Amino acid sequence: MTTAPSRPHHPVAVVGAGLGGLTLARVLHVHGIEAAVFDLDASAAARIQGGMLDIHDDSGQPALRAAGLYDEFLARVHAGGQAMRVLDRHGTVRLAETDDGTGGRPEIDRGELRDLLLDSLPEGTVRWGAKVTGARPLGGGRHEVTLADGSAFTTDVLVGADGAWSRVRPLLSAAVPAYTGVSFVEADLWDADLRHPVSAQLVGGGMLFALGTGRGFLAHRETDGSLHVYAAVVAPEDWLDGIDFTDAEAARSAVLKEFDGWAENLRALVGDADGTLVPRRMFALPVGHRWDRVPGVTLLGDAAHLMSPFAGEGANLALADGADLGLALAAHPGDTEAALAAYEAAMFPRAEASAADSAHSGELMFRADAPQGLLDMFAGRPE
Repeated sequence: MTTAPSRPHHPVAVVGAGLGGLTLARVLHVHGIEAAVFDLDASAAARIQGGMLDIHDDSGQPALRAAGLYDEFLARVHAGGQAMRVLDRHGTVRLAETDDGTGGRPEIDRGELRDLLLDSLPEGTVRWGAKVTGARPLGGGRHEVTLADGSAFTTDVLVGADGAWSRVRPLLSAAVPAYTGVSFVEADLWDADLRHPVSAQLVGGGMLFALGTGRGFLAHRETDGSLHVYAAVVAPEDWLDGIDFTDAEAARSAVLKEFDGWAENLRALVGDADGTLVPRRMFALPVGHRWDRVPGVTLLGDAAHLMSPFAGEGANLALADGADLGLALAAHPGDTEAALAAYEAAMFPRAEASAADSAHSGELMFRADAPQGLLDMFAGRPE
């Protein structure tokens, strides 16, 4: 008689090695608690991690303090990155703010922040090439998690930090992300000061918002001297399907058709793009998404509260969620349910407020009098 091989068991298993999952693992490590992190990517360098992040002094920064990484974070901050410019569709500058170093939202490259978190963890914490395909409860708060290679493991605490299309979320909620009505096309201008000086001057040292009715160019300067650009279009969900992104010239023309009549220096942010354009549809979970307490499992970051990017809260909430969950588990040794309940009680209202702000900001940015709504918001004036 053949005995079936035993499955590995991990007291705490985190699905997803994004910012939130890594922050959770780091805070647990600081408190002497081991976590196993599973990620579908083949390695830490399998794909580009995205552009600049502004780390907020009321969410992301306290999380990095809890992780014992705040000073190392400050050493990696992009000087001048908090500068901001707001333009209308004609290229008229409506607001220009410089970065004098006193702002509460310093900028850091997402890849650098992720590397900082990865390097702070013991070797082998992250299991790369481990794609989770499903999970099921075993009773008593334990779960079995299956991987694409046919293997499985069990865990006492299962954390879904696996993003918008989470494989863990169905254990807790039937909610699925819905299209927000806005699509992005991403572009890059490399070595901008030398190769694209007009665009470099247009964007400045930090963030650019150039907005009109239902349209906009959002751009920021990267630490490597490139410009990362998002052409935002209020459009049906299938709009991007009609563009052949394998043909760079045709794709640029199709996107720029949406910006007929805009200033030529703004159109050049896409027209002069280097490399390929990348389409992105913006999805969000319902504002106020939450679930009843389910033993032994919870969610953090986008898996819990995916929202539009228009308030800059996504990465900050992921960091805060990871730190808060780690601190809650450390504060309730032997009582997982008390820890998860405490974490969710704080996370739900925070996420709801940020998701509402994000949805509202998206409406302001692209309304008929854009960019006036954004200017009013920054000025603190009522609409």
